[in-house]
Amino acid sequence: MIDRKKKLRIIQLVLLTLGLLIIFLTYVQNQRSLEDEIVSSEIQNKIKKQLENQSDEADSFYNIEYTGLDLAGNRYILKSEEASSNRENQEIVNMKFVEAKFYFKDDTMLQVKSDFGIYNNKTLDMNFKGNVIASYEGSQLFAQKAEYSNSKGYLIISDKVKINDKRGTMVADKLLFDIKKQTLNIASGNDDKINANLNLK
Repeated sequence: MIDRKKKLRIIQLVLLTLGLLIIFLTYVQNQRSLEDEIVSSEIQNKIKKQLENQSDEADSFYNIEYTGLDLAGNRYILKSEEASSNRENQEIVNMKFVEAKFYFKDDTMLQVKSDFGIYNNKTLDMNFKGNVIASYEGSQLFAQKAEYSNSKGYLIISDKVKINDKRGTMVADKLLFDIKKQTLNIASGNDDKINANLNLK
């Protein structure tokens, strides 16, 4: 009788152990299958390669705005729909769809728009490129490049410059606006001749 009870207990213990072992092995196998289904090793390798190939040199920002005063005491606002800064050179900000407004001490305002721009947040210098449109005192200016130097106090507009004004139209290669002296120099590469049509009345 005792031997029979011992045998039954041994059989029960063996069956219980086998049952637990089967449950454990089934669980481990299911976990491996789930991991393989969620992210297979092939996909993991692809993701790893993509992350390695991605450039981590720049941080991107959206709808940014800079405001400040230039060295001459004029206020400006610079906006961009999209911008990125280089992690190695945080001073330089590359911009897309740029708009700048310069408020001068004589209560006039210059507005400049362009497709691309570069802003140096240390020197406050700005470069505008691609479909540059500037508005000042009822006049509109079209060009492909504009460079604002805060340190030197000038604005250079170049590359296919055209001005539409109530007095007429003017085409030039380059305009140099000295902000400090409030003077405008016009230059042309064609034997220093400027294609202008101005009504002086």
